[in-house]
Amino acid sequence: MKLIINTAMLLLSLCFSYQGLSATDVSENDREYQVLVSLFFDAVRIGNTEIVEQFIDAGFPVNQRNLQSYTPLMVATYQGEKKAVRLLLDSGADPCLQDKRGNTAIMGALLKREISIAKMLYQAECSPEITNKAGLSLEQFAELYGQSSVLNSLKNR
Repeated sequence: MKLIINTAMLLLSLCFSYQGLSATDVSENDREYQVLVSLFFDAVRIGNTEIVEQFIDAGFPVNQRNLQSYTPLMVATYQGEKKAVRLLLDSGADPCLQDKRGNTAIMGALLKREISIAKMLYQAECSPEITNKAGLSLEQFAELYGQSSVLNSLKNR
């Protein structure tokens, strides 16, 4: 495990040193960086907070998006990884970011019925003006997925 982490950290340092590289070198670094992104998201997905924390401590961007436009916070939320959600929030993850469909992490929490995670995310005070690509606000999204009572209980705390 330590070898994987050390290798990932070495790759991370290589990926952040683009200056003076040829187009071929940059392309290779892009591939290496995508490997790191995959490793980071894999750790988030399974809730391995030790590895997630090592990535964050090494300076990996906490709001990095994967190829599907999701942030680590969105993935941790959708997978129900409460400890990873807390770590990401404490490390500065932005819960107000939207994926390519315009959905936020709290929308994912409501969809997956991850109530304890939704409580954490609701405290973030995102703009009430945020709507997804379907034009749904958080309240409308919650209503569509039968989670209005959950959202109302969060508002009344």
